[in-house]
Amino acid sequence: MAVLNIRVDDRVRDQLRELADDEGVTLSEFVRDRLMEAVVPVFEAEAEHGDQAAPDSMRLADRQVLSMLHRILARVLPEDANDVDGDPEYQLMRARILEEGFTGEYWYEVAGFRTELSKRDCRRVIDILQMFRILTYSISHLEKEGTPVDEDLARALEFQGFDFNDSLEGHMDDYVKFQMRDGDRWTELQPQIERTDGGNSHFPMLETYMRMLAEYRRIMDSRDRGSFDRHAYLLSAEELQQIRDARIHPSHRHESQD
Repeated sequence: MAVLNIRVDDRVRDQLRELADDEGVTLSEFVRDRLMEAVVPVFEAEAEHGDQAAPDSMRLADRQVLSMLHRILARVLPEDANDVDGDPEYQLMRARILEEGFTGEYWYEVAGFRTELSKRDCRRVIDILQMFRILTYSISHLEKEGTPVDEDLARALEFQGFDFNDSLEGHMDDYVKFQMRDGDRWTELQPQIERTDGGNSHFPMLETYMRMLAEYRRIMDSRDRGSFDRHAYLLSAEELQQIRDARIHPSHRHESQD
């Protein structure tokens, strides 16, 4: 892989680092992505999270398949059915909508569906959960070693959920619940969710988490990858404080230190 050396003003470097922190990536990763966009332009429209909009049109093959499925359901449903699939008459109505091409009624086919949570945002959720898992293990390990973490610091490093009033964060919270659906996954974080109104932070948290994640990644990237210590993944008290400090937006850090 080729290496490029670029000289920029300190101000530009600081702004780039701030943008990288907001996305939860390293400065090198952020600059490399921007260069790739310049070479291979990519435009990804921002998703409006919520109910999936009805399509203006459907391919004939899709209409045929969906119509057939509705007609099959109409044959197997009991006449007195009253669940989410409705009764046979309801399924036959939906089949007719598709066969007649009544586009104004296509909303029936997407009712209850939501816009997709992108692979990038799904990955963000998993990375955030994994970071808080390591934070929790690290705090527990330090306590067992006789050097307990300050209570305020430990509280600041707990997973506080997502803001249900924000469409994207609310969607991310649903993915968190999906990840924890069996009750035996991410168990170390479940008490933290219970302490925050079932995972509702009541305040946007994604940007804060991404700054913390960027600092966490920098710390992990600096580790000796040749170490075989079973506790090598744990964080020191100083590193925990660094991640705690990353919660504060760079533009406000000097104020918090005054």
